[in-house]
Amino acid sequence: MTSAPTNDIEFRSVTKRYGAVTAVSDINLSVPKGAFVALLGPSGCGKTTCLRMIGGFEQPSEGEVLIAGKVANGVPAYRRPVNMVFQHYALFPHFDVERNVAYGLRQLRPKLPAAEIARRVGEALEMVRLTGFAGRRIHEMSGGQQQRVALARALVNKPSVLLLDEPLAALDKKLRTAMQIELQTLQRDLGITFVLVTHDQEEALSMSDLVCVMSAGRIRQLATPQEVYDRPADLFVADFVGKTNRFAGTLEAGGTVRLGNGAALPAARADLAPGAVTVALRPEAIRLSRGTAGATTLEGTVTHRIFLGSAAEYSVAVDGLGDLLVTAERHSQSQNDLVAPGERVAISFDPGQTHIFPA
Repeated sequence: MTSAPTNDIEFRSVTKRYGAVTAVSDINLSVPKGAFVALLGPSGCGKTTCLRMIGGFEQPSEGEVLIAGKVANGVPAYRRPVNMVFQHYALFPHFDVERNVAYGLRQLRPKLPAAEIARRVGEALEMVRLTGFAGRRIHEMSGGQQQRVALARALVNKPSVLLLDEPLAALDKKLRTAMQIELQTLQRDLGITFVLVTHDQEEALSMSDLVCVMSAGRIRQLATPQEVYDRPADLFVADFVGKTNRFAGTLEAGGTVRLGNGAALPAARADLAPGAVTVALRPEAIRLSRGTAGATTLEGTVTHRIFLGSAAEYSVAVDGLGDLLVTAERHSQSQNDLVAPGERVAISFDPGQTHIFPA
């Protein structure tokens, strides 16, 4: 008796070429059952190609794609236990909501009874909180409502895996945040695997259980959102996910990093050979205060300030290091807690919060 597979999706040494162009190069990926996974990366990194290979819209040039433990190479999209929500929803404008959601059910053979189709459409609309909208025309609905119709249409066939191709990109920020929460809630309630493609780091970090960061057709890191942010695997991940300050240094034989202004930092990595390195530091890890520097701080001048309400972002020209981005939380509603451009400031940080990478 064979045990049930623990992964809904697997890529085994998968490569995808379009002529002379390699879109995906030798990828190995496992997506556990019931996980919410985000494929994150810049345009052209291969994330959408991976999604399309899961959905059956593309076939790998090399390697195997497995769904629920079975090799899916050559299996057409309509025979896979997978449904997809497209970026622009791909709804039929001449159909009402009910006919859009029921479309996939009406293509099944043998045909389902009309009562069964109506029951399942009603369940799907209830899932996405659109009960009572069955007779509404698509053009009469808001962007968020259209997105939920697209979700209902994808879920009505009860797929094992739901693929989401940047489904929130067309929404405004407030609605996008609301839909992020709705998608998380829906995924937890249904317990099925969601795979989201996005280039929005905030979206990937806030919604997913696992983030797969991609670049140039390869996986750079696959980990939890917190690990990707707090312990990036390389300089690309540190730079792409969130905001990061970068400055040059030299790793000395004794394990000390010497910065351009002469300051010394202990290097937490024992695997690096002495030589040129890049130090990465998150803006929120830097403390900023008015006045001059002490023994463990640096001095700089504020050149720009961006007011964010509960926080402020500062660009600080630091002597010997260049410009650093600093995010400072506000602790009062007083105008005096904001540092003005031109003011001289002291900045400090915990060396343990830095990340050291080969230059």
